[in-house]
Amino acid sequence: MTTPAAPLLLESFDGSRQALRRELRRRRRALTPEQRQAASQRLCRRLRRLPEVQRARRVALYLPNDAEIDPTPLIGWLRRRGARVHLPVLRPLSRNRLWFVHYHPDTPMATNRYGIPEPETRHGAHRARRLPAWALDLILLPLVGFDEEGQRMGMGGGFYDRSLAFTRRPGPRPRLIGLAHECQRVASLPVEPWDVPLDAIVSDARVVRP
Repeated sequence: MTTPAAPLLLESFDGSRQALRRELRRRRRALTPEQRQAASQRLCRRLRRLPEVQRARRVALYLPNDAEIDPTPLIGWLRRRGARVHLPVLRPLSRNRLWFVHYHPDTPMATNRYGIPEPETRHGAHRARRLPAWALDLILLPLVGFDEEGQRMGMGGGFYDRSLAFTRRPGPRPRLIGLAHECQRVASLPVEPWDVPLDAIVSDARVVRP
């Protein structure tokens, strides 16, 4: 196993979140296919041990893009436990919001405007094939960066923050777990007012609970 890269300091990027985001994306892209596959296996082993993952029956996760850490080996394990798996879909005619559409081997797929595979929009438009985010038990979401306090940095589009803003209010809500490669760990990240807090962050090397 390779030695994890040292955590980065935001100050070394002159306080620029955009510069830090570019560097963290560069770090994960620099991983070889073998390193990514091994990291995915370690990640999924950690996830399978978490109580909130073991209990969940309605789970949303993502298909990896841009060298994101890959949670898809978890899909078969979830299904064997009786869980239904959902994928995020860019909600049409809505500013940076997501649907969560039931995913199975026969789901018709398309590529969205960011080049990410997702269930085809017409398929996902049927209410019977998707769940509102509040009705999910668990959402596993990708991160660009994270720190030891459980703060996280996303891609900057605000899709998850807008779609999950309701979790700040009383009422039913899913557990939220962010996923990342260990090389995306940062010494400290600032908190933005729109950042939706997570219940945990899991990398291939650790579990961080805020």
